[in-house]
Order: sequence, then structure tokens, then C-alpha cells
Amino acid sequence: MSRFSRSLAALAAAAVTLALTACGGSPTAAPSSAAASPSTALTTVKVGASPVPHARILEFVKKNLAPAAGLDLQITEFDDYVQPNEALASKELDANYFQHLPYLEAQIKERGYAFEHGAGVHIEPYAAFSKKYKTVQELPQGATIAITNDASNQIRGLRLLQGAGLLTGITDSSNVLNLTKAQNPKGFTFVENQPEVIVQQLDDPKIDLAFVNGNFILTAGLSTADALLAETAKDNPYANFLVWRTDNTNPGVAKLETLLHDPKVAEFIKTTWPSGDVLPG
Repeated sequence: MSRFSRSLAALAAAAVTLALTACGGSPTAAPSSAAASPSTALTTVKVGASPVPHARILEFVKKNLAPAAGLDLQITEFDDYVQPNEALASKELDANYFQHLPYLEAQIKERGYAFEHGAGVHIEPYAAFSKKYKTVQELPQGATIAITNDASNQIRGLRLLQGAGLLTGITDSSNVLNLTKAQNPKGFTFVENQPEVIVQQLDDPKIDLAFVNGNFILTAGLSTADALLAETAKDNPYANFLVWRTDNTNPGVAKLETLLHDPKVAEFIKTTWPSGDVLPG
């Protein structure tokens, strides 16, 4: 082939290549948006939770179960029991996971929230600790006891004291302000405070016994095995669950509710907290 013929052949080949590229013939020329087609897009669910165990359970779900279910969990941690419901009501969140039924019912009654809830996921036994005594029988007359100012959890502490024979006649409407001398024969003095504060009062020399909520037991590095009093899992009505607004339109919330009851989640809870500080429920 002459030099002139070879030049014509090269020009023709280049023209064919350009035509194929313009028509999308090259396999690398597919639009980048194809990778994010609606069929593969994840549904975002914004959920608020206490740091432990709730957020840790959600992180397990996010890593191990959510992608296959088409969910992208965005987890926000809260250190108190008020903000998660406020954030849910104001639509900053799609759901929250930190509370049990008695607390939720009290919040709905007090604040008028329009919330619904799922089935119980886990139980955190309520427990009492002391840096001064080894048993509750050692508590002296007039001992000072730190207890939550939240009525739905406060009654749990009163029932534990009654079970130990230290209080009597406790009813569903009992609280530390209306106890009679007959109900409180040892004349205990109760100091009410927010749950996140009580765990810090364990080192206060004025406090003889302190009731600590389950998630704060974990964050403080405590264990119910060392508690003077602790709830059992049997017939425990304080299972924690997922909560959402009644006007929820995010289909991912229902999917998350299903995932939280996957057997793998129950197994994760058992292996992560083998001491029984958190129990599948």
C-alpha cells in the first residue's frame, strides 16, 4: 500500500471511532447517573437514640441489615429523654428509639404528641447502686436515696424497694412526695433528679443509694451484677421500642421496625451485653 493509501485508511478508521463514540458505542460512555437509578436508591431514615445501647443496636442494623433492605440510617444521639421526642414531633426525625411504654404514654398525655410505637426490642433492667453499702438491708433509718424525677421510672424504684421489704403499700399512683409514714417506715429521704444527673451522684457522700436507668448504667461502666437491687426480665413492661409520628409517610420507618426484630439483632444484644445489662425483649 502506498503512503497516500495508508493515510486515507488511517483517516477512515479515525472517523469510524469518532462516530461510535458519538453514538454511545464505547462501553465507557454510559451516563454516570445510571448508577443511581431509582431502583437502587436508598430510603433515608433519620432516627434519634440514646448512645447505648440504642445507638449501638442501630449501628449494627445500619451496617449489617439496612443496605439489603434499601435503607440509609442517619442516627442522631441524645443524652437526655426530652429532646428525642421534641425532635420527632418537629419532624427533625422520622423516628426515635430510646423509651418504653409507660414513659411514652406519660409524654403523650403531658405534651400531646401524636406518636405510634412498634414492638419491644430490648429491656434494660432498672437498678440501684451504692458506694457505701453492700446490701439494701444495711440502709440506715432516714437514708438518702437518689431517684429519677420521671414518674414512669420512679415507680420502678419504689417497687424494687417494696420487693426488698423496705417500703409497703406501693400502688400505681405512688411517688416519693405522697408516701405516708406507713408506706415508708424507715423514713427514707428521696432526692429527685434527672436520670443523667443521678448517675453522677453515686460519688456524693450524702447519697446512700441511687437508682440508675439502664442506658446510664452502661455509659458509666456499671453492671447490674453489682447492683443492690435490679429488675428481672420476666413480665417486665419496660421494653424499649421504635416510635414514629402518626402522620409518618416515610416507608423506611416500617422497614426499620421489621429489621429491629430480626433474629440477628437479638443475637447481637446477647453477645454484646452477656452480663444481662441489656436483654432482648
